[in-house]
Amino acid sequence: MNRTASTPGRHAALLAILLLAAGTAPSTRAAETPDRKPNVLFLIADDLTATALSCYGNTICRTPNIDRLAAQGVRFTRAFCNATYCGPSRASFLSGYYPHATGVLGYTSPRPAIGERATWPQHFRNAGYYTARVSKVYHMGVPGGIEKGTDGADDPDSWTERFNSPGPEWRAPGSGETLQNNPDGKRPVVGGNTFVVVEADGDDTVHSDGKTAAKAVELLHTHAQGPFFLAVGFVRPHVPFVAPRSCFEPFLPYDNLPLPPKLPGDWDDIPKAGINYCTSENMKMDLRRQRKAVGGYYACVSFLDAQVGKVLAALDASGQAHNTIVILTSDHGFHLGEHDFWAKVSLRDESSRVPLIVRAPGKRPGVCRALVELLDLYPTTARLCGLDVPPRLQGRDLSALLDDPARAVREAVFCVAPMRNGFLLREDRWAYIQYAEDASNGIELFDMQTDPRQYTNLAALPEHAERVRAFQARLAAKLAEIRACDLRPPAAPGPP
Repeated sequence: MNRTASTPGRHAALLAILLLAAGTAPSTRAAETPDRKPNVLFLIADDLTATALSCYGNTICRTPNIDRLAAQGVRFTRAFCNATYCGPSRASFLSGYYPHATGVLGYTSPRPAIGERATWPQHFRNAGYYTARVSKVYHMGVPGGIEKGTDGADDPDSWTERFNSPGPEWRAPGSGETLQNNPDGKRPVVGGNTFVVVEADGDDTVHSDGKTAAKAVELLHTHAQGPFFLAVGFVRPHVPFVAPRSCFEPFLPYDNLPLPPKLPGDWDDIPKAGINYCTSENMKMDLRRQRKAVGGYYACVSFLDAQVGKVLAALDASGQAHNTIVILTSDHGFHLGEHDFWAKVSLRDESSRVPLIVRAPGKRPGVCRALVELLDLYPTTARLCGLDVPPRLQGRDLSALLDDPARAVREAVFCVAPMRNGFLLREDRWAYIQYAEDASNGIELFDMQTDPRQYTNLAALPEHAERVRAFQARLAAKLAEIRACDLRPPAAPGPP
């Protein structure tokens, strides 16, 4: 069943918030039953970098609702996506396979590659869970798909029900400016995947994410008796940077916003493939526009945080917070001017690292520095909910880290940038980036201990030649291991 998120959810949202404010919300133990399986509430943002969240150290952009969740759960400081743009990243963690296993390196559904194998939410649906998607979980085009309210690359077999949340995006009434390729200021506000800021008139429910939060609140009320797997996809802070006008106020005037350090010759020691597709130079953004881009992004993060707060309040009001695994993350990170780079696709930490917070029943709060991947969410939640963990999955079970955050589950994380034919192996100390499987388009090596901002590429230095050769061999072995999985459909039975 496919529906559009509607406004009645607002009443449920208001009820949940009022109950909590009055101290009359149902007890978090009220609906407990002895043998009931845990629920899963999966909150995923679009293009959210960890560096924009105050629980990850940002002192300008305040995110009190996400911070509260982080204080109650385990906050992972070194979680990485498996692909640095939307389509392949989402297809990967939802299918349980790396992008080069399924071949989904763009914006398509993983279903043709995995056949009848269960996706992450489908695995829960097969186990008797109510599974629902609200807005963007599999890939959807932003802003075009959101404006139209279409399903994008969704997989209908994953869900009991699914709901879209159309919104006006860059067409929202308000004060708008195109920042990208508009040096003379004469370009009108334009659509597409473009750096546009719109300080919008009206309240939250004008926008897709406001409708998404309202529908999620409604579903948490309706399906409180569960078990449920509810995936709530927010489209902010993806461009265009559109949010209610009030969300921009803390960041005005934009001229006061700091930008990352700019080092002369920063690009001189990296290959051409390592220069991101969006830069201050090729987007023709002067310092004023760069600061306004940061302010627009932060305003969207603040708007996102408010919607997350509504959903978490509704979960508390449902009486099921004690029995629900809550996960908050993003499909990848986002550059905000570091190295004069913007947006995603890059394999530097700002683009490949994601925020990840997991609050699970019976687990203590903590901070975990272990290297983890989004691919790990499928086996981890299956284990925590007492479901079978399919041995075919290519992720790792992180449940032990929720009991002991000091543990480790892997020596390195693996991430790809298909748009650049790029590959990342990220260890505790070293980050190795290679462009093309034969390294013909260049390599990068960074010492994350002495150079955490990745300014100095060490790959060409003789003293690191052996380390580079070792990484090249490991990368080749990793790709061979990934591709060794057999996704062909089972052979038809032969004649008796």
